[in-house]
Amino acid sequence: MGLTVVIAASEAIPFAKTGGLADVAGSLPAALKHLGLKVIVFLPYYREVAEKGFDIQETGLQVPVNMGRRTVKADVLVGEHHVVPYYFLRRDEYFDRRYLYGTPEGDYFDNLERFTFFSRAVLEVIKARDLSPDVIHCNDWQTGLIPAYLKDIYRGESVFARTATVLTVHNIAYQGQFPANFYGVTGLGSYLFTPEGLEFWGNLNLLKSGIVFSDAITTVSRGYSREIQTPEFGYGLEGVLKKRKDVLSGILNGVDYTEWDPATDTHIPHNFNIEEMKGKSDCRKKLLKAFRVKAKAKTPVIGMITRLADQKGIDILSEAMPELMKLDLVMLVLGSGDRRYQELLLDLAGHYPDRLSVKIAFNSGLSHMVEAGSDMFLMPSRYEPCGLNQIYSLKYGTIPIVRATGGLDDTVKDVSEEGGNGFKFKEYSAAALVEKVSEAVEAFQDKKTWTALQRRGMAEDFSWSDAAKKYVEVYRSAQARLLKT
Repeated sequence: MGLTVVIAASEAIPFAKTGGLADVAGSLPAALKHLGLKVIVFLPYYREVAEKGFDIQETGLQVPVNMGRRTVKADVLVGEHHVVPYYFLRRDEYFDRRYLYGTPEGDYFDNLERFTFFSRAVLEVIKARDLSPDVIHCNDWQTGLIPAYLKDIYRGESVFARTATVLTVHNIAYQGQFPANFYGVTGLGSYLFTPEGLEFWGNLNLLKSGIVFSDAITTVSRGYSREIQTPEFGYGLEGVLKKRKDVLSGILNGVDYTEWDPATDTHIPHNFNIEEMKGKSDCRKKLLKAFRVKAKAKTPVIGMITRLADQKGIDILSEAMPELMKLDLVMLVLGSGDRRYQELLLDLAGHYPDRLSVKIAFNSGLSHMVEAGSDMFLMPSRYEPCGLNQIYSLKYGTIPIVRATGGLDDTVKDVSEEGGNGFKFKEYSAAALVEKVSEAVEAFQDKKTWTALQRRGMAEDFSWSDAAKKYVEVYRSAQARLLKT
């Protein structure tokens, strides 16, 4: 008998996206369904979802959500992606906004209310529809309260009698911390607000809630599962994770090759494949035109698609830029995020208009163009839980240049190693970055060796099938562990 799995996430492609969580929540469900599981996904009904014009229908169901001192209503809508039902929870006062979590100036002031509402509404819809899931798969801090609710307010509810919880940590730096005096919004018993529960240095911590109360914890690469148990990468939660290391595992994110394959990609002007690469050079020409720069055939084009945040290595990139701009290369950057990094990159582009072009935007179609048309793809991250763009790059014959951290370290082998598929540096510094980019630029001149490197990367397979099977193993072990208690 197949498992029934509810996936609760704050974003999912193609509906709404800010990062890798959206790729997982938009792709993993279909892979699980293919394995015979019954899968239902829950998302907030953001303005972005409404504006994109998807076929999303009213269900007529409205559920009450207790928000501490008041009760509000959630409207339930339903759509579909890859033959998987997606339930959308609508309340305009929380989700009818331009951005998902905050503006470039900072987070929304009421994020605790917004995602408390979402988490409890998921559970209320499950009750109203009598879904009786075997597993609720939670993702990041936005759904970190769900495991605590099942241990407290919803304990004893028959619909949840066999329901285990799994939490995936996509990025431990984002924890959902709020002042303790807002704890009442959650409706949870005060006995849970302790150092062993939701309390974290005097604050309420929603990600800690998920880590402490879930029946199993996963993160998005093997390397990151080890890193987050250290002071350098654990962001204060390393001790909590070490206590739960027996139920913590790393599962590398898969890639949806129906969306990311240069042979079939509808976002690029010329398709190509491992046997016939001509279309890639045509894509390169169109990409350079889109960014309004020129490059000779022997000059490599280095692409970046990035969230502009501390994590992504923008600080060492900016420090390295004077030396990078002395090399024979062109760099194209597509991204959005922190205003200071937006302004920094635009200022650098003004200093090097013939070598560096920056577009401050999130543009799905242009993202595909950058992957297809670039010769190399740069990811100098301070840390990277999984990373997907380096995997996309391999498929598109775009050689990744990455820092050896988290999922980047798991997926990219340096050309100096047997089976090397990219360029990798360890030290988080501008000097190490410049040295590795210089090595890649030099290697680009040997077309025979470079083509062999491209084809080696394009032959790699990071599809969701293996990852989905590992998630099923986690689901089954989590439920078995719950039922033993």
